[in-house]
Amino acid sequence: MTRRIIVAGASLGGLRAAEQLRAAGWEEEIVVVGDEAHPPYNRPPLSKELLAAPGGFDEALASVLLRQRRSATGIQWRLGAAVVRADLAARTLTLAGGGQLAWDGLVAATGLRPARVQAPGPLPGRHVVRTLDDALGLHRELKPGLRAVVVGAGFIGCEVAATATSLGCRVTLIEGSGGPMERPLGARLSAGVRRFLQERGIHCLPGQRVSAFTGTGRCTGVRLADGTEVAADVVIEAVGSHPNTEWLDGNGLDLADGVLCDEWLRAVGAGQALPHVVAVGDLARYPDRRTGTGPRRVEHWATPADTAKIAAPALVAGVNGTPVPEPAAPLPSFWTDLFKIRIQGVGSPALAEQTEVFEGDPARPEDGVALGYYRAGRLIGAVTAALPADRQLHYRRLVTEAGLPADSRLAAV
Repeated sequence: MTRRIIVAGASLGGLRAAEQLRAAGWEEEIVVVGDEAHPPYNRPPLSKELLAAPGGFDEALASVLLRQRRSATGIQWRLGAAVVRADLAARTLTLAGGGQLAWDGLVAATGLRPARVQAPGPLPGRHVVRTLDDALGLHRELKPGLRAVVVGAGFIGCEVAATATSLGCRVTLIEGSGGPMERPLGARLSAGVRRFLQERGIHCLPGQRVSAFTGTGRCTGVRLADGTEVAADVVIEAVGSHPNTEWLDGNGLDLADGVLCDEWLRAVGAGQALPHVVAVGDLARYPDRRTGTGPRRVEHWATPADTAKIAAPALVAGVNGTPVPEPAAPLPSFWTDLFKIRIQGVGSPALAEQTEVFEGDPARPEDGVALGYYRAGRLIGAVTAALPADRQLHYRRLVTEAGLPADSRLAAV
């Protein structure tokens, strides 16, 4: 009887997992199940190029679709079919509508959904940017002169604010408790990014939180915690995300923040790794061998590919009953584009205990700057802004050459 591996989730993580399963030697069935009707597509352009691009839906879809590797043949795609429940003991998945699929191996790749601001007020007129449909819905509203309020100053919030400003919108950025992208960049570079955004027309409100959305029927603005009201024609909420793990409830897994995994990306239940279940992408919470810290999720574009390269061989070994290969230690990387200035990071700057300016002035990131991020005296990350490719590569090499800490072999629990 032919055996089957099911990949739950048909975005970038699901695609890369399916490709890596073939690369790991799995020649039997692979079924990828996803709740969206669209084939796998690239998410970073949703808050930048696609949000600003003219054209209709077909043109937009074509610009972000991901190509499947030619070597990844015979993969079955079941799109528009959400997974609602997994029974790990029976090795079955239940789909929306009641259908069931049996499996011999399972990849959890259901990713994230946007968090929403927990404040009273009308929902119409408020947007998030996570899916292609989200971006296209917001794209239809952004017009020159429109008043846009962006709540949240992480990557998505800053990117949307910059894109809307470039389209001629009047943008207010409500930062919350931290400055623009402060967690991955640190306070000094974040302050420089704030000045950079302000000089290009974005009105930044540091240290403010939304207490209510105003309007009747449709949102017409926000009320802040200090009582200030900011009028808006459209509001964009960019306040983080939640892992899509509800379909795994009741199976004894640690789902407190994504799916707890061991260093092979095998799901952990009752203190034991499950050889037939792995997780990939930003759903997976796995030991961080490079910083010597405990398990954590990494929400970067490269994470699906990095984790799929580890999880797929481990799953194939688990299904076949063969030894698992030595796991890799992924080096996280990220980037963002703001008004044609690229900021790139490598490693784990958010976990740093201190920073060092390698070159340039953090107060003026547009002129070129590089910072190093240290933990326990070790370089664990670097961020550059507006630097040429050879300088970016130089700092990436520095982080790579810093290597792993002596106690890098960490248990998941």
